[in-house]
Amino acid sequence: MTILPFRRWSLSLALLTLPVLAQAQAVNAPTPAPTPPTGDMSAAQWYLKDPQLDNVPGVGATRAYAEILKNLVPTPVIVAVIDSGIDTAHVDLKPVLWVNRGEIPGNGIDDDKNGYIDDVHGWNFLGGPDGRNVNAETLEMTRIVAAGRKRFKGITAKTVKPADKATYALYQKAEKAYSARLKEETERSKQVEEMSGPLTMMVTNMKQALGTDKLDTTALKNANTSDPNLKRAVAGMLDMMRQTGAADADALLKELNEGMKQERSMLDNSLNLSFNPRADIIKDDPEDVSQRFYGNNDLHGPDPMHGTHVAGIIAAVRTNNLGIMGLAPDPVRIMVVRAVPDGDERDKDIANAIRYAVDNGAQIINMSFGKEFSPQRPAVEAAYKYAAQKGVLLVHAAGNENHNLDVADNYPASFYLNNTTIPNLLTVGASGPKDNVNLTADFSNYSKKGVDVFAPGVGIYSTLPGSTYGNESGTSMASPVTAGVAAVLKSYFPKLTAVDLKRIIMQSAQVHHTKVQTPGGEKQVDFSTLSVTGGVVDMYEAVKLAQKATL
Repeated sequence: MTILPFRRWSLSLALLTLPVLAQAQAVNAPTPAPTPPTGDMSAAQWYLKDPQLDNVPGVGATRAYAEILKNLVPTPVIVAVIDSGIDTAHVDLKPVLWVNRGEIPGNGIDDDKNGYIDDVHGWNFLGGPDGRNVNAETLEMTRIVAAGRKRFKGITAKTVKPADKATYALYQKAEKAYSARLKEETERSKQVEEMSGPLTMMVTNMKQALGTDKLDTTALKNANTSDPNLKRAVAGMLDMMRQTGAADADALLKELNEGMKQERSMLDNSLNLSFNPRADIIKDDPEDVSQRFYGNNDLHGPDPMHGTHVAGIIAAVRTNNLGIMGLAPDPVRIMVVRAVPDGDERDKDIANAIRYAVDNGAQIINMSFGKEFSPQRPAVEAAYKYAAQKGVLLVHAAGNENHNLDVADNYPASFYLNNTTIPNLLTVGASGPKDNVNLTADFSNYSKKGVDVFAPGVGIYSTLPGSTYGNESGTSMASPVTAGVAAVLKSYFPKLTAVDLKRIIMQSAQVHHTKVQTPGGEKQVDFSTLSVTGGVVDMYEAVKLAQKATL
């Protein structure tokens, strides 16, 4: 899980081809190089605000720094970000990257003898020895189906060997899920392709008809026309922008084009039974979970958008009056561990990524990824237990499928195979910026047993590649908000253990009894019933609780 899945819009295609709008061609001027925004960006970072002072269901970070932490001295903490990669040159991230002091950069030697050559800021488990990288990957269900069709060809439930029954049952479950997903994505891809051309033409022609270069909500609401068709087109454009949260028509087109790319990748790569880039690039045995020393030191990777956004939420420089302020203070550092492709991460890579982070000093690990199947789950759980032995807190995104995890699978799981609680793991759902029916993000997974707490995950403003900034939504954002709060607690109160951090974050969560819409449904429920704590992460209250715990 690297990005929030593209969502279909309900606007009729007929509305996109209104005859009143004369055809026109537009020439786009070259886009100048982005300039990082300067000054106070706290208004864009709603999630830093306080539920009591600002009447916004943020985490109270600004208040905590102003009232409690201003006279305290933070200590070094390393937060590992297991993700798609990070733009290590980003102006707001470069100063906060973890540096492996035992490694001499660029000499091609494993100076610290940890098994990884030139791992100055972290490691990439999706790289090959020749410097190439895996970008797109298959879904786990695709891999299970591809292997199962070969292994169990001509075999039925009645004829399968007793020793193979568990594997066969997993294959059958994956086969059913794969067929449904393939049908769904094929239909969705067709719809998005059909929308692209008409919507692009509609935007171009509407700009000409209204005499404007920018179709934002202000321009559309102030459109002065007596033409009924144009009025319908304006209303339809406003409706699409409302559905998607796009600021203007160009942003809407960008989102649609991103959706097209996602759908193409889903069919060409993620659901392609014969697609296997790993064999040519990494050249490991993906079934051998004992292999640890593979990959390369390219931490950027083909697409570091997701990881860059996640890292900024946790620890973007707070004091440079530039861009954004991360939750955690200097000297908190980000360790980069690339293990999440465009597709489903492999259990082997995640287990190795956790072990690498733990062995190299990470005290908190953020994991903004997840999937429906986990054939090598024991290897991941062994890594969890290893992290627990070393006192490392794991923070994991609950997932974006609007599923109840009491009945649906999402991995890495919130419980061990024997159903016992994982003492050093926090599973986080996503909440929104208003304490109303939409407090729960409509995409967020939830569970009274398997989701510990919610945190801001809608319209989260953070770092993006190329020293730029932007909003993203997902439990992928809620997880680093929580990891950032954990890093603050660990930095100012270093004696806190991983178990302490989990307990304090859960106990201090701001409980809401707001009537909210069940994610993915129309039924309204009490927000407090959607997670173990029933609350939203509250850094201000967590800091107060940590103070008491360490007196």
